Amino acid sequence: MGIIGTIIIGFIVGIIAKFLMPGKDPGGFIITTILGIVGAVAATYLGQFLGLYQYGEPAGFIGSVLGAVLLLAIYRAIVGRRVTA
Repeated sequence: MGIIGTIIIGFIVGIIAKFLMPGKDPGGFIITTILGIVGAVAATYLGQFLGLYQYGEPAGFIGSVLGAVLLLAIYRAIVGRRVTA
């Protein structure tokens, strides 16, 4: 499946992360989806580094969701502070 599978999972995960963390996002739905993709990719490489996944194996669904939610929280903390200041 490789990177294409990771991107598809990331798209779905971005949507789920938006539903798990409702609220006003400075970037909207598109940014949330991109953060989901980046979260899935980050979870894949972190999992491979930690030995949780084999090379070429995408991150698990729960790991991808956790990565996306974490990135969304960081994004809101950084960008949200800048927008309201």
